[in-house]
Amino acid sequence: MSQFTKNAIVQSFIEILNQKPFDKITVTDIVDRCGINRNTFYYYYQDIYALLDEIFQNETKNIIDKYGSYSSWQEGFIAATKFAFENKRAIYHVYNSIRRELLENYLYNVTRNNMTQFVKEQATGLDVSDDDIKLISDFYTFALVGSVFEWLNDDMKEDPVEFITKAGQLFEGNIRYTLEKNCKRQEPLNTVK
Repeated sequence: MSQFTKNAIVQSFIEILNQKPFDKITVTDIVDRCGINRNTFYYYYQDIYALLDEIFQNETKNIIDKYGSYSSWQEGFIAATKFAFENKRAIYHVYNSIRRELLENYLYNVTRNNMTQFVKEQATGLDVSDDDIKLISDFYTFALVGSVFEWLNDDMKEDPVEFITKAGQLFEGNIRYTLEKNCKRQEPLNTVK
Protein backbone atom coordinates (compact mmCIF):
# COMPACT_ATOMS: atom_id res chain seq x y z
CA MET A 1 0.00 0.00 0.00
CA SER A 2 2.82 2.45 0.79
CA GLN A 3 4.32 2.32 -2.72
CA PHE A 4 0.84 2.90 -4.14
CA THR A 5 0.44 6.00 -1.94
CA LYS A 6 3.89 7.34 -2.85
CA ASN A 7 3.15 6.83 -6.55
CA ALA A 8 -0.17 8.68 -6.14
CA ILE A 9 1.64 11.59 -4.47
CA VAL A 10 4.28 11.71 -7.21
CA GLN A 11 1.71 11.51 -10.03
CA SER A 12 -0.47 14.20 -8.46
CA PHE A 13 2.53 16.47 -7.98
CA ILE A 14 3.69 16.03 -11.60
CA GLU A 15 0.17 16.71 -12.89
CA ILE A 16 -0.04 19.91 -10.84
CA LEU A 17 3.50 20.90 -11.85
CA ASN A 18 2.44 20.65 -15.48
CA GLN A 19 -0.33 23.15 -14.72
CA LYS A 20 1.28 25.75 -12.47
CA PRO A 21 4.68 27.05 -11.35
CA PHE A 22 6.58 25.06 -8.74
CA ASP A 23 6.73 28.00 -6.32
CA LYS A 24 2.91 28.21 -6.32
CA ILE A 25 2.27 24.53 -5.45
CA THR A 26 1.24 23.69 -1.90
CA VAL A 27 0.98 20.44 0.03
CA THR A 28 -2.78 21.07 0.13
CA ASP A 29 -2.86 21.07 -3.69
CA ILE A 30 -1.16 17.68 -3.76
CA VAL A 31 -3.21 15.98 -1.02
CA ASP A 32 -6.48 17.28 -2.47
CA ARG A 33 -5.52 15.96 -5.93
CA CYS A 34 -4.60 12.46 -4.74
CA GLY A 35 -7.21 12.15 -1.97
CA ILE A 36 -4.98 11.71 1.07
CA ASN A 37 -4.55 13.77 4.22
CA ARG A 38 -1.63 16.05 5.05
CA ASN A 39 -0.24 13.66 7.66
CA THR A 40 0.08 10.95 5.01
CA PHE A 41 2.04 13.32 2.78
CA TYR A 42 4.37 14.25 5.64
CA TYR A 43 4.82 10.59 6.53
CA TYR A 44 6.60 10.15 3.17
CA TYR A 45 8.08 13.58 2.50
CA GLN A 46 9.45 16.36 4.65
CA ASP A 47 8.20 18.95 2.16
CA ILE A 48 7.61 19.58 -1.53
CA TYR A 49 11.34 20.10 -2.09
CA ALA A 50 12.07 16.60 -0.79
CA LEU A 51 9.40 15.23 -3.13
CA LEU A 52 10.93 16.97 -6.15
CA ASP A 53 14.41 15.84 -5.14
CA GLU A 54 13.27 12.22 -4.86
CA ILE A 55 11.64 12.37 -8.30
CA PHE A 56 14.90 13.52 -9.88
CA GLN A 57 16.94 10.99 -7.88
CA ASN A 58 14.67 8.14 -9.00
CA GLU A 59 14.81 9.26 -12.63
CA THR A 60 18.62 9.44 -12.39
CA LYS A 61 18.80 5.93 -10.93
CA ASN A 62 16.47 4.54 -13.61
CA ILE A 63 18.61 5.99 -16.40
CA ILE A 64 21.89 4.83 -14.87
CA ASP A 65 20.53 1.33 -14.27
CA LYS A 66 19.39 1.06 -17.90
CA TYR A 67 22.58 2.45 -19.50
CA GLY A 68 23.88 -0.96 -20.57
CA SER A 69 21.02 -1.42 -23.02
CA TYR A 70 21.72 1.74 -25.05
CA SER A 71 23.59 1.38 -28.33
CA SER A 72 24.90 4.98 -28.45
CA TRP A 73 25.35 8.02 -26.24
CA GLN A 74 22.53 9.69 -28.23
CA GLU A 75 20.09 6.95 -27.30
CA GLY A 76 21.21 7.18 -23.68
CA PHE A 77 20.90 10.97 -23.66
CA ILE A 78 17.43 10.83 -25.19
CA ALA A 79 16.40 8.31 -22.55
CA ALA A 80 17.94 10.48 -19.84
CA THR A 81 15.93 13.47 -20.94
CA LYS A 82 12.73 11.58 -21.77
CA PHE A 83 11.10 12.68 -18.51
CA ALA A 84 11.86 16.30 -19.39
CA PHE A 85 10.51 15.88 -22.93
CA GLU A 86 7.29 14.28 -21.65
CA ASN A 87 6.83 16.96 -18.99
CA LYS A 88 8.15 20.08 -20.72
CA ARG A 89 5.88 22.46 -18.89
CA ALA A 90 6.67 20.92 -15.48
CA ILE A 91 10.39 21.09 -16.23
CA TYR A 92 10.04 24.70 -17.31
CA HIS A 93 8.25 25.46 -14.03
CA VAL A 94 11.11 23.90 -12.05
CA TYR A 95 13.72 25.60 -14.24
CA ASN A 96 12.21 28.99 -13.41
CA SER A 97 11.84 28.28 -9.68
CA ILE A 98 13.98 28.72 -6.62
CA ARG A 99 14.84 24.98 -6.80
CA ARG A 100 16.40 25.11 -10.24
CA GLU A 101 19.55 23.41 -8.92
CA LEU A 102 17.64 20.12 -8.54
CA LEU A 103 16.97 20.08 -12.27
CA GLU A 104 20.56 21.11 -13.03
CA ASN A 105 21.94 18.32 -10.82
CA TYR A 106 19.65 15.78 -12.50
CA LEU A 107 20.78 16.77 -15.99
CA TYR A 108 24.47 16.83 -15.05
CA ASN A 109 24.35 13.50 -13.21
CA VAL A 110 22.58 11.48 -15.89
CA THR A 111 24.52 13.08 -18.73
CA ARG A 112 27.90 12.67 -17.00
CA ASN A 113 27.21 9.02 -16.24
CA ASN A 114 26.05 8.35 -19.79
CA MET A 115 28.97 10.17 -21.38
CA THR A 116 31.58 8.63 -19.06
CA GLN A 117 30.40 5.14 -19.95
CA PHE A 118 30.49 6.00 -23.64
CA VAL A 119 34.01 7.49 -23.45
CA LYS A 120 35.23 4.41 -21.57
CA GLU A 121 33.83 2.22 -24.32
CA GLN A 122 35.57 4.36 -26.94
CA ALA A 123 38.85 4.03 -25.00
CA THR A 124 38.79 0.24 -25.20
CA GLY A 125 42.19 -1.02 -26.33
CA LEU A 126 43.89 2.35 -25.81
CA ASP A 127 46.29 3.35 -23.05
CA VAL A 128 44.26 6.27 -21.68
CA SER A 129 44.34 7.61 -18.14
CA ASP A 130 41.24 7.94 -15.96
CA ASP A 131 41.95 11.69 -15.79
CA ASP A 132 41.75 11.96 -19.58
CA ILE A 133 38.52 9.95 -19.68
CA LYS A 134 37.07 12.29 -17.03
CA LEU A 135 38.22 15.40 -18.91
CA ILE A 136 36.69 14.28 -22.21
CA SER A 137 33.49 13.09 -20.50
CA ASP A 138 33.13 16.38 -18.65
CA PHE A 139 33.69 18.40 -21.84
CA TYR A 140 30.89 16.62 -23.70
CA THR A 141 28.66 16.62 -20.61
CA PHE A 142 28.92 20.39 -20.27
CA ALA A 143 28.35 20.88 -24.00
CA LEU A 144 25.19 18.77 -23.96
CA VAL A 145 23.75 20.13 -20.71
CA GLY A 146 24.56 23.67 -21.81
CA SER A 147 22.59 23.00 -24.98
CA VAL A 148 19.64 21.75 -22.91
CA PHE A 149 19.72 24.95 -20.86
CA GLU A 150 19.79 26.98 -24.07
CA TRP A 151 16.78 24.96 -25.26
CA LEU A 152 14.99 25.80 -22.00
CA ASN A 153 15.90 29.48 -22.33
CA ASP A 154 14.46 29.43 -25.84
CA ASP A 155 11.08 28.20 -24.53
CA MET A 156 11.76 24.65 -25.76
CA LYS A 157 10.93 25.49 -29.38
CA GLU A 158 13.37 23.16 -31.14
CA ASP A 159 12.68 19.43 -31.29
CA PRO A 160 15.16 17.99 -28.77
CA VAL A 161 15.49 14.62 -30.51
CA GLU A 162 16.43 16.43 -33.71
CA PHE A 163 19.09 18.44 -31.85
CA ILE A 164 20.55 15.30 -30.23
CA THR A 165 20.66 13.56 -33.60
CA LYS A 166 22.51 16.53 -35.15
CA ALA A 167 24.94 16.67 -32.23
CA GLY A 168 25.57 12.95 -32.60
CA GLN A 169 26.49 13.43 -36.24
CA LEU A 170 28.89 16.24 -35.33
CA PHE A 171 30.51 14.23 -32.53
CA GLU A 172 30.75 11.06 -34.64
CA GLY A 173 34.27 9.66 -34.27
CA ASN A 174 35.62 12.72 -32.44
CA ILE A 175 35.89 11.09 -29.03
CA ARG A 176 37.82 8.07 -30.32
CA TYR A 177 40.04 10.38 -32.42
CA THR A 178 40.85 12.51 -29.37
CA LEU A 179 41.67 9.44 -27.31
CA GLU A 180 43.92 8.02 -30.04
CA LYS A 181 45.68 11.34 -30.52
CA ASN A 182 46.37 11.57 -26.80
CA CYS A 183 47.87 8.05 -26.78
CA LYS A 184 50.36 9.08 -29.48
CA ARG A 185 51.31 12.17 -27.45
CA GLN A 186 51.64 10.11 -24.23
CA GLU A 187 50.87 12.98 -21.88
CA PRO A 188 47.60 13.76 -20.09
CA LEU A 189 45.17 16.08 -21.86
CA ASN A 190 44.94 18.36 -18.85
CA THR A 191 48.70 19.08 -18.69
CA VAL A 192 49.50 22.77 -19.17
CA LYS A 193 52.95 23.72 -20.46
